[in-house]
Amino acid sequence: MNALLDWLSHGLVNASVTQLVVFTLVMTHITIVGVTVYLHRHSAHRAVDLHPVLQHFFRFWLWLTTGMITKEWTAIHRKHHATCETPDDPHSPQIQGIRKIFWQGAEVYREAAVPETLKRFGAGTPDDWLERHIYTPYNFIGVSLMLVIDLVLFGAIGLTIWAVQMLWIPVLAAGVINGIGHFWGYRNFECPDAARNISPWGILIGGEELHNNHHTYPNSAKLSQKPWEFDIGWLWIRLFQSVGLAKPRSTGPVVEKVPGKTTLDIDTAWAVLNDRFRIMATYAENVVTPLVEQELARAGNVTRGMVRGARRLLCREESLVDAEQRDRRTALLEENPALQEVYDFRQRLQAVWAKRGGNAEELVRELRQWCADAEASGIQALKDFVRELKSYSVPRLARG
Repeated sequence: MNALLDWLSHGLVNASVTQLVVFTLVMTHITIVGVTVYLHRHSAHRAVDLHPVLQHFFRFWLWLTTGMITKEWTAIHRKHHATCETPDDPHSPQIQGIRKIFWQGAEVYREAAVPETLKRFGAGTPDDWLERHIYTPYNFIGVSLMLVIDLVLFGAIGLTIWAVQMLWIPVLAAGVINGIGHFWGYRNFECPDAARNISPWGILIGGEELHNNHHTYPNSAKLSQKPWEFDIGWLWIRLFQSVGLAKPRSTGPVVEKVPGKTTLDIDTAWAVLNDRFRIMATYAENVVTPLVEQELARAGNVTRGMVRGARRLLCREESLVDAEQRDRRTALLEENPALQEVYDFRQRLQAVWAKRGGNAEELVRELRQWCADAEASGIQALKDFVRELKSYSVPRLARG
């Protein structure tokens, strides 16, 4: 009896509180790495190739610690990108509400795992003997085995450790990323959905905190885009790469700026088209913002409140602008001809991107006309922007 009570109190290892906390954090972090590197960047987006040994390690680990099935997770996530912020999106807080996605994110995932979705979006996922006979039909056995391991090692407190492991992904990944990541935070880029970066330091959730960056460049293995942003998932990929276990396939648009280049040629056209989200962010920062600040400085007390916040109104992705914001923008532009002009130029440039299915000659012609009109506007910020735009080119290696 004493031996039983002693085991219930301490388990086999008799760990201290600090050791229990460290163990739990290490275990949950490995799980997060499995989700972001294996499920997300490798399986769903093919942004990184992983060695078969590493792939199977993560499959086994996620079976043990979450019970998640690779095909289900991959298919639902791909559908999310294909139908983002629409009624068909499996988990959009903009459609279903932040409360539902945050608190019932895991349940929403299970509801979305219907055969039609798996068939349409689940191509290229594991279909070997282990997947068909162990991991998929008996996914509950893995988490049950994890419970036994925790209880044996740590005694009764192992139940708490196991509960934390089981809640880690439903709360942080399904709830925080799918919920808050489309509801609150900052945006580096105006991608055509509501995705936001929750934090510039992607550590706790493996880099997935940089959600706006990911939705802008979904095929990039690296989620950080600004110098001050940190993506720990990318750090793990680089470590795996250093020992031959990973190979990134993409880290975003491949472009270069050629000092002194003053002609807009076909290489420029393809480069700016490829890097259009970053270019539009540059337009917002270097053209719209300085003009807004000038207008704010000269605005009277009556119009100051109208001008304040103009940058966001003028540069926001149009599908995310509601009726009230559209009315405010209209009123603002009617009172500020200079802002109206830079806004019109922005819309024209967006229209060029929208025609990217046209031929190369048409793309070059429209960009040249846009640049000529911008230079003729007399607005110095626009002239400087055109000068930078003309310096874009396709790197020689990318030309094949």
